[in-house]
Amino acid sequence: MNNDLRFSALKKTPFHSRTSLASRTNKWYAWNGFTVPTEYSTIELEYTAARNGTSVMDLTPMGKYEITGDDAHQFVDYLVTRDLSEMKDNTVAYIIWCNEDGKVIDDGTIFKYSSNKFMLCCAVKIYNWLNDSAIGFNVEIKDVTDTIAALSLQGPTSCSTLKNYGANDLETLAPFEMKQFTINGYEVLISRTGFTGDLGYEIWTDPENAESAWDSIFEAGKQLKIRPFGMHALEMTRIEAGFIQTNTDFMAAEDALRPVRMRSPYEIGMGWLVHFKKKNYFVGKKALKLEKENSTTERCLVGLDIDGDKPAHGSVIYNEKKEDIGIVTAAMWSPTMKRNIALASLRRPYGIKIKDNIFAEIYHPEEIEYRKIWAKCKVVKRQFYNPERRNKVPADLYE
Repeated sequence: MNNDLRFSALKKTPFHSRTSLASRTNKWYAWNGFTVPTEYSTIELEYTAARNGTSVMDLTPMGKYEITGDDAHQFVDYLVTRDLSEMKDNTVAYIIWCNEDGKVIDDGTIFKYSSNKFMLCCAVKIYNWLNDSAIGFNVEIKDVTDTIAALSLQGPTSCSTLKNYGANDLETLAPFEMKQFTINGYEVLISRTGFTGDLGYEIWTDPENAESAWDSIFEAGKQLKIRPFGMHALEMTRIEAGFIQTNTDFMAAEDALRPVRMRSPYEIGMGWLVHFKKKNYFVGKKALKLEKENSTTERCLVGLDIDGDKPAHGSVIYNEKKEDIGIVTAAMWSPTMKRNIALASLRRPYGIKIKDNIFAEIYHPEEIEYRKIWAKCKVVKRQFYNPERRNKVPADLYE
């Protein structure tokens, strides 16, 4: 284990005995008070597993909040911008939520067990905000982050791996559906969700089952190119998928020190999740409606195809190599797409109405010096990678 004092005080997940043994690099990441691997062997091998086999990631540190009570459904619908009034039991929905100024606090997923029981999952801690927002509602909110062990299995053979593990008929589960299974004598919830833009699932169980689940899953996938998967490889897959990352592609409204760093849903490409026709009021509705009606959206989050093969990490984006119009929030050379891609936050109308003569100022390291490269950019759809198998029902199976 890393001896750095920064990590000594962090909690270990229920899978730590297995992840620490699997980690050859001994590189760790602090996430929500837990320590998880940034990489196990090499980023390239882990990325390859996610795109060609089964990748397994310890998802336990993700914030998990159980919302129960007679007003649970009404409360959840009030919290988020998306209309959840018709959400069915045993389904999952992708959501964002804002403050009253219409600035995004975070994105995440909401799991509906029944009309009076939900689980909200997200990257950052929001327990206090949830409780403050719950005033006047007949609900109880519990932070269940420590009491639910979670794994993410992503990649083309992930369904086959989980079927071998004991999840019978899993291939019939549609995207954003979930189902309870009894496997090896214990209960496991499996949802068809993930953060890689590929076929994938997330499993949720009691911490006491964690080690057994890990061992059984890796045994089930030993002929299906299974490999543990760290945070660095996850970052590559989510960029290809065009997914946003809180405090990377935008600052969470609760964390931003300056208002100019906050973003509305329209500024990060999430306007499709704002539903003004919802029957009930939702947090931030008034501000978002004014922004929409008055066309005051200042920025946009776009995908960029960049000339050359030098990733534009943190690069400033210019119009005609003269005017600063934005910044790259995430970038990579995509092994799957064979493209130099990036996500960038641009000042409108650039990226929306003006898409030509845009350049990235890239500083590329060459030995002990950095060389400046002007690379032409093409504004493209943010979702670079979207294989057919991601949404296919029944899911593909392999032996």
